Amino acid sequence: MTITLETYKQVFNLLQDFAFLVDVSADILDENSKVKNRNFSHSNLANCFAVGSKDLFKSSFRSQAVIFRTDFYITAKEYFFAELNVIPLISEPEAIYLVIVKDITVQHEKELELLRFSEVIHQTANPIQITNPEGKIIYANPAYVNISGYTREELIGNNPSVLNSGKHGKEFWKKVWVKILAGQQWVGQIQNKRKSGELFHTELVISPIVDEQKKVIGFLGAHRDITEQKILERQVVRSQKMETFGTLAAGIAHEVGNPLTSISSLVQLVQRQSSDDFVQEKLELAKNQINRISKILRELVDFSRPSTHDIKDVSVNLIIREALNIVQYGKKSRATIFDVALEENLAMIHAVPDQLLQVYLNILMNAVDACEGKQGHIFVSSALRGECVEAVFKDNGSGISEKNIGKLFDPFFTTKEVGKGTGLGLWVSMGIVRNFGGDIFVESEEGKSTTFTVRLPVKGA
Repeated sequence: MTITLETYKQVFNLLQDFAFLVDVSADILDENSKVKNRNFSHSNLANCFAVGSKDLFKSSFRSQAVIFRTDFYITAKEYFFAELNVIPLISEPEAIYLVIVKDITVQHEKELELLRFSEVIHQTANPIQITNPEGKIIYANPAYVNISGYTREELIGNNPSVLNSGKHGKEFWKKVWVKILAGQQWVGQIQNKRKSGELFHTELVISPIVDEQKKVIGFLGAHRDITEQKILERQVVRSQKMETFGTLAAGIAHEVGNPLTSISSLVQLVQRQSSDDFVQEKLELAKNQINRISKILRELVDFSRPSTHDIKDVSVNLIIREALNIVQYGKKSRATIFDVALEENLAMIHAVPDQLLQVYLNILMNAVDACEGKQGHIFVSSALRGECVEAVFKDNGSGISEKNIGKLFDPFFTTKEVGKGTGLGLWVSMGIVRNFGGDIFVESEEGKSTTFTVRLPVKGA
């Protein structure tokens, strides 16, 4: 079967894009019906391009086949963004080229919009991941990589559950999946875990990605790190508790203190007058319990009333060494190893020395108690962190459960046996440190270790 020239002509005219036959000088030899139906008046195709693109177009004649994109001018004012395909048809006796010009303005705008969108996602400070319909990560922006602690290679192809902290159970995520698979957006707060094991909180928005047929083809998860916000919320609640309890403490101490003094006096009076061993034993027991109540009341009074001590320039290292001298020679500390690494020439802080000593003693004695029954190892260090001086106390003791971490600084909360702790030491310590503009942070792994960090602002900061 022979295809005639007329057949080629028909195919040429049926093309939906602009089509030209040009010689090596870009003079137009023929054009299809699509061109003729437009207000096209150029005789040389090179005149349809701006200066830079004109040179690119002419150089395409020296290649086998070239595809490139540029603005294509139908007239001096009318143009569209085009994809040009320059194809050599005949090389002898004179070269003839087929040039197909496709209007891709709409496609180009979509590509630019996608490029802008992808650049915004890539550069945003908020962690963002995109998953396929099965929940496998196909994209993670630098912020997501940074907050997760994993590399991009470790994340791609993995499930976002790699960050699961275990706080949210299967039922929680089942409800999330039901909603997003239905094409609806899900918004909520979640707790995740970095590769290092450190927990962090984010506000998460999961938006389904749908195609033209409204079919879900993936999901975009946008996070907002609210870890600091959560910490501040807990601190506000704790401060409110401490403020309320401080007000009550003064009243309780006064109301209980007066009758307790009378009871104590009567016990001592009876002790002096009785020679019965049984009575003496029971009175001594009562006296010890009275002394215990008195100690609690003194701590309540100390917390509730403003300090009468003078605030002065204090060396954190000096106070730490003093606290260590008191603690490490105690009976309980004989089997404990103390490693001390204090940064020299630390800036001074503004505090009451005796009160700061009390804080460090409370933490150190708790560390010693936590190591009871094993070879204790307590690491103590100090360092300058920005505009704060940090004192860190880490032990290899029994640790603290996650459910108890948030209660440590509550009044009367203790994990010790009855009679071995009042539950006021850390509460009072937090109040002292907060009065000096600082804070106390706790990290613990149950059964392994606990780290207390006391952070106080540098003088003048």
